[in-house]
Amino acid sequence: MTDIIAGVEIPETSAVAEATDFLRKRTKPLIFHHSRRVFLFGSLHARELGLQPDPELLYISAMFHDVGLLIPFSHTQRFELDGADHARKFLLDRGFSKTAADKVWTAIALHTTPGIPGRMGPETAATSYGVLTDAVGWGLDGLDGDQLDEIVAAHPRGDFKKEFLQEFVDGLKDRPDTTYGTVNADVLEHFVPGFRRTSMVERVLDAPWPQ
Repeated sequence: MTDIIAGVEIPETSAVAEATDFLRKRTKPLIFHHSRRVFLFGSLHARELGLQPDPELLYISAMFHDVGLLIPFSHTQRFELDGADHARKFLLDRGFSKTAADKVWTAIALHTTPGIPGRMGPETAATSYGVLTDAVGWGLDGLDGDQLDEIVAAHPRGDFKKEFLQEFVDGLKDRPDTTYGTVNADVLEHFVPGFRRTSMVERVLDAPWPQ
């Protein structure tokens, strides 16, 4: 039976089913429900803005966008790149084209980067809009109240603010250098005693040049 939430149809493909199963088994309920809400909110914003993302690719982008917090692909890179790398491998292993995999990779890699995703392809823009809505309430006032209630009923938020920020702390505290130049440094600076972000000014002044 087709799964429809708030007027948004969950794509019925094997990749979608496998991605859903992967998230259920490998991440916490908080991340699973957040990721599904990101897909639903992103789809609604895309519809309102006249964007036409591929539903399957948007779903994969949403489901993998925070995977890097819990399952690092490499401990030396940003968690967004970890999630993007996991998603690209997931798609290529299942016969998707490099073009499709690159669309998903870009959507995930840029999902926390302010200002840029909305100027890129529909999958990247819609993923970002979905994340912004669920994380910081962007665009909430433009959503239909009944649709919002249906989404939250299907995928409850619980104590989202507190638990979501804790996921960031847990996922990044042991690799703080990967937060340089990103909003992720905000979380460590707020919650981790002794953490101090390195500024771009320091990097320029400390560069191994005589002047």
